[in-house]
Amino acid sequence: MNQHLAETVSFLERLVSYPTVSSDSNRLMIADLAARLEDAGARVELFETPDGKKANLFATLGPDVPGGIVLSGHTDVVPVADQDWSSDPFTMRRADEKLFGRGTCDMKGFIAAATVLAPEFAKQPLRRPIHFAFTYDEEVGCLGARALVPALQERGIRPSIAIIGEPTDMRVIEGHKGCCEYTVNFTGLEGHGSSPHRGVNAAEYAVRYVTELMQLRGELMMRAPQNSRFEPPWTTINVGRINGGVAHNVIAGKAEVEWEMRPVQDGDADLVNSAMQEVIDRDLLPMMRAISADADIVTHVIGEVVGLEVMEENAARDLVASLLGANGADVVPFGTEAGLFQQMGMSVTVCGPGSIDQAHKPDEFVSLEQLSICLDMLERLGRSPALIDASD
Repeated sequence: MNQHLAETVSFLERLVSYPTVSSDSNRLMIADLAARLEDAGARVELFETPDGKKANLFATLGPDVPGGIVLSGHTDVVPVADQDWSSDPFTMRRADEKLFGRGTCDMKGFIAAATVLAPEFAKQPLRRPIHFAFTYDEEVGCLGARALVPALQERGIRPSIAIIGEPTDMRVIEGHKGCCEYTVNFTGLEGHGSSPHRGVNAAEYAVRYVTELMQLRGELMMRAPQNSRFEPPWTTINVGRINGGVAHNVIAGKAEVEWEMRPVQDGDADLVNSAMQEVIDRDLLPMMRAISADADIVTHVIGEVVGLEVMEENAARDLVASLLGANGADVVPFGTEAGLFQQMGMSVTVCGPGSIDQAHKPDEFVSLEQLSICLDMLERLGRSPALIDASD
C-alpha cells in the first residue's frame, strides 16, 4: 500500500468515527477537515447554520483569482437504525480489501482522498485555485449546498469546474435526474370507529391522495423524452412512508405521506405538483371540510433539487475522462448536489470511489482498489494544465 493510500485509509477511519447522520451535527468532522486543510496552507471559511449545529466548509489553495476547480462532497450520512450491521457502523472495519462503515463510499472516501492530497496540491505551481466544498444535509434535500451556492455567489467566488465525488465506481457521470421530496400532512376529525360518517378519516384521505399520485405514473411514462439515457427513462414517483391513526376502532385524526419524485425534465415536476394540488383543492378538501371546517391538507417541501443537465460542451466531464483514460460518460438516476453547482455557471461532472449499490445499506463499504483509482486521478489533476497552465 503506497503512502497516500495508507494515509487516506487512516483518515477515512477518523471520518467514519464521526456519526454525522443528517439529524445530528457535523461540526466535529468539519473542524477536523478544516484543521487538516489549514495545515496544508488552504484558506478555510466555515458557513454555519443559524443554530450553529452544522456548517459547510469552503477552502482554497492557490491564487485568489476566478476559475479553478472545486472538489465537492457531503459530510452527512443516512441513519443506521434498524439496519443489520455485522459490526459497529461508525468503527471502520477492513476485510477482503474492503473498508466497511457508514459513509465509507457515500461519501467520506472521496472527502478523505481529496483532503489527504491537499499538501500535494499545495506543492504544485498553481496558476488557478483548487477549492474544497464539504457540505451538510445532502441526504435530506441538499440543504447545505443550497445554502453554500448563494454564499459563494455573494462573495464573487466563481470556479469554472466542479467534481462531485459521489460513488460512481469512478465512472464519469455527465447527467442525473432531479430529486423532489415532500411530506403531506392530513388533519381530519377523530371519532369512534362505529360511526365513521361522523368523522373525517385522515388515513383514508391519505390513501386517496396516494391513489391519485400513482395514477400519474402512467402519464409520466408516456412523457419519457425520446432517446432518454436514464433507466428508467421517465420521471419516477416513490411513496416512501405512510403513517396515520392510533387504533383499530378510532377514526384517524392525523395521517402523513412522504413521497419523492425524480424528474427527467422540469415540466414533469410542474405537471405532478399542479395535478396533486388540484386534487387537493377540487376533491379532497371539499369532502373533508363538508364534515369538519378544521380539516386540512398541508404539503411541506423537504427539498427540490435540480438535476444535472447533460451538456454538449462539458469541460469537467472531458477533464476527468482524460485523467482516467475513459471513453465517454454515463447518466444515473440518483440525485446529487451537481445541478446546484451547474446553476452557478460551472461545468460539472460526478465521479467518485465506491458503488451506489452499497450506499444507504448495512455493511456499506468502499474497496481499496476504488480508493486507489480515485487517488491516482486526483494526483494527475494536481499536475494537470487545468491548474498549473496560466493560458486559457
